[in-house]
Amino acid sequence: MSTNPTSRAWAEIDASALLRNARAVRSSVGPDARLLPMVKADAYGLGVAEAVRALEPVDPWGFGVATVDEGVELRSLGVERPVVVVSPVPEASLGRAIASDLQLGISSVDAFRMTEDAARELERPARVHLEIDTGMGRSGFDWRAVDRWRSEISNVAAQRIEWVGCYTHLRSADEGPDSIHEQWQRLRFALDRLDAPDGVLIHVLNSAGAMRLPAYAAALVRPGIFLFGGEAGKGLPAPEPVVALRARVVHLRDAEQGDAVGYGATYRAEGPERWATLSIGYGDGLPRSLGNRGHALLAGVRVPIVGRISMDVTVVDISAVPRVALADIATLIGRDGAGRITVDEVAELAGTISYEVLTGLSRRIPRIWKGLDGS
Repeated sequence: MSTNPTSRAWAEIDASALLRNARAVRSSVGPDARLLPMVKADAYGLGVAEAVRALEPVDPWGFGVATVDEGVELRSLGVERPVVVVSPVPEASLGRAIASDLQLGISSVDAFRMTEDAARELERPARVHLEIDTGMGRSGFDWRAVDRWRSEISNVAAQRIEWVGCYTHLRSADEGPDSIHEQWQRLRFALDRLDAPDGVLIHVLNSAGAMRLPAYAAALVRPGIFLFGGEAGKGLPAPEPVVALRARVVHLRDAEQGDAVGYGATYRAEGPERWATLSIGYGDGLPRSLGNRGHALLAGVRVPIVGRISMDVTVVDISAVPRVALADIATLIGRDGAGRITVDEVAELAGTISYEVLTGLSRRIPRIWKGLDGS
């Protein structure tokens, strides 16, 4: 177990595991599809600068982000590969995106027209990927209305538009294959009616789709959560764990029967118990809903969280663990000896998904990367 002597709580990120997960995706889809890893939201909360370095050995085609600011940050880090903004971009940000050579997801005729205007004003090309809505409903050209919007786009003087790719978002790939088949057929319906130039890059599959139906890999795949250690979906291979979340024991006390702990006194000792206070709380990103439900590992033993989680501390019942001392390390996510708590287990107990657990880790949690560039 790694230690961080200067921090009360911290996250450890295994760059080697992240890389192995990326290689597992690449192995699934085969050599003809390249990776467009999603590193939005600061690489799912883990640190985008380190994530792009860790992924370089798989030679990704480019990187995917959700905002122009995220794309500009990648450019500031020295990333020269294509960067695709896969969410709709506000008009005011288009010029900055084009000036930074970001490739833009285009979801409507208005967005297409505004992007052409911004590119003409800058006197430089705008590289775009048409997003086709095949069932997600959030954004994209409606696949059913392809004849109408194709005609409207053709009426835009698009000398500054370079059509690079075309994509859709899968809505339920984590649950099973049926919706993937359906959305793929809808996308093909639209593509067959578009006069796409040769070489336009089609990308459909996310983490779940890449592991479940790799035959639809096309030119690019967009893995996300699987890379960072979250399960992609039911019945799919588990990723290697990437993240561990740890905190220190900062207080010990003996409780008597009936003693209460935490706001609201939602837990009372059922008899003589020994409690340890951990230096982590919901202000660090540990879900508050884990109170009286979640667990930690101490000396490899699973111990229950008791009472409500506070902003800065969490209490666990260590009655079953002898010789716990101040400054001992508790594991909230990850391995300790034979014990293990996965990010998906934490998410399920908290009533959410692994994406939210990872992106919810706050700025006061240091991210300590292991195995990056041989470290």
